[in-house]
Amino acid sequence: MTRRLTILLAALEAALTVAIGIALPLVPLTVLWAVHFGFGVDWTVFWRGALDVWLLGHGVDVVFRLDEATAEAVGIGGAREPVRFTLALLGIGLVTLLLSVRGGRRIAEAGHRLLGGLAATAAVALLSFGLTAVSLHDDARPSLVQAATLPPLVVVAGLGIGMAVQARSRRASRPAADDASMARGGGDRRRAGRLLAQRLGELLEGVPEPVRHAAGAALRGGLGTAAILLAASSLLLALLLLLRYAEIVRLYEALHGEVLGGIVVTAAELALLPDLVVWTASWLLGPGFALGAGSQVSLLGTAIGPVPALPVLGAIPPGDAPFAFLGLAVPIAAALLAGAMARRRLDVDGTALPLPALIGAALGQGAVAGLALGLLAAMAAGSAGPGRLAEVGPDALAVGIAAAAMSAVAGGVGLLVGGGAALDRIARLRPGSAADAER
Repeated sequence: MTRRLTILLAALEAALTVAIGIALPLVPLTVLWAVHFGFGVDWTVFWRGALDVWLLGHGVDVVFRLDEATAEAVGIGGAREPVRFTLALLGIGLVTLLLSVRGGRRIAEAGHRLLGGLAATAAVALLSFGLTAVSLHDDARPSLVQAATLPPLVVVAGLGIGMAVQARSRRASRPAADDASMARGGGDRRRAGRLLAQRLGELLEGVPEPVRHAAGAALRGGLGTAAILLAASSLLLALLLLLRYAEIVRLYEALHGEVLGGIVVTAAELALLPDLVVWTASWLLGPGFALGAGSQVSLLGTAIGPVPALPVLGAIPPGDAPFAFLGLAVPIAAALLAGAMARRRLDVDGTALPLPALIGAALGQGAVAGLALGLLAAMAAGSAGPGRLAEVGPDALAVGIAAAAMSAVAGGVGLLVGGGAALDRIARLRPGSAADAER
């Protein structure tokens, strides 16, 4: 594929990613405009609302100003003052990330990674900034600086993941195709890539081998801890939604939004779903999360006042849940399993780390897990309205510290006992293993 065509397709795919992200909130809002308001309201109001939702999904701050009638109807202190909404709707950003991963794989397959990535990033930056600039309104003013930087950052992250996945897949399954591509004229570019990899390898040669392997184990263990904990949090959230289904339905009925209103509310809840998963992980780690200033939902108990009218929040168990402290076993088990898997990988590669290096790997695993989960907690927290709703979500610092401490200790145990020899000894204790060993 030619260079110009790759740049054009990358830019078009990035523009399509933006269009899909904005269309997700725009479609139900347009249906609401047509059915409920009977085309009697200016449609640009709903367009600006959909754009604001898309920007919020990427972490862009939006300052809202309510008119007198709306502020009086809300009945919350401070509603007449400008309200800065900073809670990221991570579901929208996740869609952009996944679409960008797909775009990154396509760009890597075409062979022009740098130019294609720059074209896609520039297209998103220009569209995000341009659409925000022409849609500014006194009632809702997003940050133009954040609009020009944060959505492109999400796209860059997705492109990087997609390119890395494609490169790894190509190295594993198409070595002969790479050689043929080099023979057809792509040799200079691939020689440059190999030369860069060789230079990086030479730089890493100065680092002691145990340190390199310990750093790799720490990275795998820390990211593995975060991934396992988030997966467990998703399952727990699904279980809570199932167990508290009757309360959630009651809250839907209390809204009196009928079918169309229920669809709009459900769409908003889907945009918040990744935030809820992060809140659940924060609850399992111990610090919990807030649903307003002075409130707290944690393993020690639940103390909340009036909450936003989202039926999904009915999944929060009321009062003190018995044996809730057992939830701490989930992040501990996640770190233990991730540490054991990292040690198993070292054994498969034939690497035997000394005890000081294993301790360093455990501390590194805690640091990586704390940084990853703390960053996610920071993204899933912020202001969601006036008054006490200015504090919603988990405390990122507390979540990061708790995750780092648990992951370092439990991950260290996993690194120490998770080696191949230890696992083989455990396997021999299972029924029938002795007979297998004799054979």
